[in-house]
Amino acid sequence: MPRPQSRLPRILGAGVAAALLLSTLSCRADDAKIATASLRVAAPNAPSATLDLAALDRLPQRTVHATAHGRSLTCSGPALIDVLASVGVPRGDALRGKQLALYVRASAADGYRAVFALAELDPEFRAEVPIVAARCDGHALVTSDGPLRIVAPGDLRPARWVRQLTALDVLRAAD
Repeated sequence: MPRPQSRLPRILGAGVAAALLLSTLSCRADDAKIATASLRVAAPNAPSATLDLAALDRLPQRTVHATAHGRSLTCSGPALIDVLASVGVPRGDALRGKQLALYVRASAADGYRAVFALAELDPEFRAEVPIVAARCDGHALVTSDGPLRIVAPGDLRPARWVRQLTALDVLRAAD
């Protein structure tokens, strides 16, 4: 008499297939969020701009290796200073004198904010500069982190790695 076949392999197979489908749909949803990502950039004495992913991709790209919460990441995107330069913020040799009183307030969708002195974003002042990333480890950022995020590889703690980045405002420190 033939032994009845176990239904367990079929049930497990269906579970694995469902998990793969959900993973694929999640990646497509994250890719769709990247495609519609935008970042408002404002600076004194200059018109503000809204940059979409295509505009960010046209800027020079950097790859950084950093660690956050014990996890090593490889992320890519334009340097934060290059994003700001797209609206006329000074960098390089032009960043001196009164320009050193400028700082950047990075804002997230949930209201979180962090501040960077403009000089610490410039590669002529600091070896490891923050980037605006849409991808880490070759994948779109998960919804809780993206679609855009600041990655600051020189920071010992990732407290200024602003997730769900929506705006960059360049401001002047009060006298």
